[in-house]
Amino acid sequence: MKPNPTLFRALLLTGIALPGMAHADEVSIWRAFVADQAQGMLSVIDLPSGDIVDTFALNGPASLYATASGQRVFAVQGGANIVQAIDTGIAIDDHGDHGDIEITAPVLLDAAIEGEYPVHFVEHHGQIALFFDDEGVAKIIDETDFGTAEPRLVDSGAPHHGVAAAYGDYTLLTEPHPEDPSNLPVGINILDANDQPVGETHACPGLHGEASSGNLLAIACDTGLLLVSDSADGPQITHLPYDEALPEGKSSTLLGGVGIQYFLGNYGADRLVLIDPHQQSFRLVDLPTRRVHFAVDPVRPQFAYIFTEDGNLHRLNTLSGEISATLALTGPYSMDGHWSDPRPRIAVAGDEILVTDPSASQIHRIDAIGFEPSGTIPVDGLPMGIVVAGGSGAVH
Repeated sequence: MKPNPTLFRALLLTGIALPGMAHADEVSIWRAFVADQAQGMLSVIDLPSGDIVDTFALNGPASLYATASGQRVFAVQGGANIVQAIDTGIAIDDHGDHGDIEITAPVLLDAAIEGEYPVHFVEHHGQIALFFDDEGVAKIIDETDFGTAEPRLVDSGAPHHGVAAAYGDYTLLTEPHPEDPSNLPVGINILDANDQPVGETHACPGLHGEASSGNLLAIACDTGLLLVSDSADGPQITHLPYDEALPEGKSSTLLGGVGIQYFLGNYGADRLVLIDPHQQSFRLVDLPTRRVHFAVDPVRPQFAYIFTEDGNLHRLNTLSGEISATLALTGPYSMDGHWSDPRPRIAVAGDEILVTDPSASQIHRIDAIGFEPSGTIPVDGLPMGIVVAGGSGAVH
């Protein structure tokens, strides 16, 4: 098969290098999407070259979420009351034994979903659920319909710090605190296709934090986790209580393992907890100082990464529960102050770990295999939030 000369010229014009090609019609490309902490600015970096290939002006500072397909990045802007989306310009069509890749320029979509104080973003099999706290309303739309269809609205009954998840023909929706909706939710309701409740509310006091790993969705509560699985009769929810041997505490942020089914959560300021939903086990991970951010590795499932306020990046072996390597990376970042102050964030792009460093206006590149620095990328302003999209495939 001959390479497509038009596509290759387009790649060169957009600054995309094509290193490590096995032959002329196979390419590998990763892009990083970086949000500024103080202003509505998003930078797009083609990682093979390290060049910023585009910047987009958003309505305000954004939290970024990449979809599982890698074709969209959603910019949730709570302060600006809007959710925008970026077409990443990378589409991979899976054919089983190989994937075809189509690479175009990234585009900020004209469409947006507006509402009062959007916070939580949950994707489940391509269905996007956005929860608007000051309305108490979930707005649900298919990733591919964004910009061409209106979202479906599901009302929780009261403004509160809630969350929703589209689960096939069903919707999972938080139950507001009955006495004071400004408190955290007290449970999860299952709604059918007509938004009618199925069964009773599943108790989950102090609900905050959710993540998916394989076929399980976990929701964090004061008392443990609610584990959601699918069945012919709709979502099934079971309660996994915290182990009595654990010290007092709870998780409020969860990440889901990729390749290995587990959940990783915070448990106090200087601890994490590894949760095996099948063994129903909880293992504490002690950190040398307070945690700033953590991320799982989707390529090497035995690893996760934690950045601590002393400026160090740690590699956690999720099988042993031990920190296997530590890398001094930045100056210190204290966790004192406001939760949204500019602090580093982690993303994994293939064989590379990326860590934003807002104080130094740069992004650190770390070789994931050797766990050693491989360079930096300068980014103006306060680069903070980061997500990635990309992969490898054949060009036709």
